[in-house]
Amino acid sequence: MDKLRVAVLGATGMVGQRFVKLLSDHPRFELEVLAASSRSAGKKYAEVVHWCIEGEIPERAAGMRVVEARLEDVKHEGDVDLVFSALPSEVAREVEAEFAREGIPVISDTSAYRMEPDVPILIGEVNPDHLGLVREQRKRGWRSFIVTSPNCTSNAMIIALKPLMDEYGIRSVIVSTMQALSGAGWTGVPSMAITDNIIPYIRNEEEKVEREALKILGRLENSRITPADFKISASCHRVNVLEGHLEAIFVELDKPAEPEDVAETMRRFKGRPQELRLPTAPERPIIVRDEPDRPQPRLDRYAGNGMSVVVGRIRRDPVLRNGVKFLVLGHNTIRGAAGNAVLNAELAEAEGYL
Repeated sequence: MDKLRVAVLGATGMVGQRFVKLLSDHPRFELEVLAASSRSAGKKYAEVVHWCIEGEIPERAAGMRVVEARLEDVKHEGDVDLVFSALPSEVAREVEAEFAREGIPVISDTSAYRMEPDVPILIGEVNPDHLGLVREQRKRGWRSFIVTSPNCTSNAMIIALKPLMDEYGIRSVIVSTMQALSGAGWTGVPSMAITDNIIPYIRNEEEKVEREALKILGRLENSRITPADFKISASCHRVNVLEGHLEAIFVELDKPAEPEDVAETMRRFKGRPQELRLPTAPERPIIVRDEPDRPQPRLDRYAGNGMSVVVGRIRRDPVLRNGVKFLVLGHNTIRGAAGNAVLNAELAEAEGYL
């Protein structure tokens, strides 16, 4: 079977680099075009990228010529079947729509279209049925569609909540996050600001966590999503860790559950990507650890090649009715960003949308 030819928009940024690495030896996708800002256009990828993730720049990608992230430039450089977008959100809204209008599917990691009623925010193990929503985008005059990934912080939390919602029901969620520096990009947090420090504010992050989760965990009925019927309260903080978001989560369940039962429910959890044996899908979406001091970013962020979330310290909460509390860790630029988007593309292809 021929591979689908793909482009990466925003290829020089941190998430763009993750896309390049994940796609460089992919069994179903062939990296055809790398696109970035006008400053990088016309130069080789290795000349313009500040490579800041583990390993070397993939050899083929290093020698590829970067084009500007515009429809006409990408089409001139190569005939692509699909684009992955890691563009800044303020740029993405116009650019992604151009590709969808032209008939080229967009698998996006940006926030530009996440909360549009006809655009799914997709986590393959959680809401694969929401893919059906893309048919509504034809009403915009688009020949193809946009599928988005959630905010990197939302992703790990939602994966951990999904089996609890299905098994016990959820009344409320409180989450306090400790978010890695890479979530803000290479130049996002000055060293003098974060050294010997924790920054107790990330702009717009709490609103995204509280809003996106309810859409993702909602029901698709009659071509619209009914959000999940519970409240989420989030407090988000930047910490001096390179990669891996750690989150303390407090859940009020509809039905009482012992910590051991919660752990077993999470361990059993699998989704559509595991059923289909998709290339990027981890064997176990949730890995539960029993040690009292896990998960830890340095030790656990690459679980499942960075695509599993790791849960630990599951215990009763004495304040909430039917309350449980636990820690969850997710690799923010793999599971929380590029890896989730690649998995979305694999799912879309397997389900006949590409």
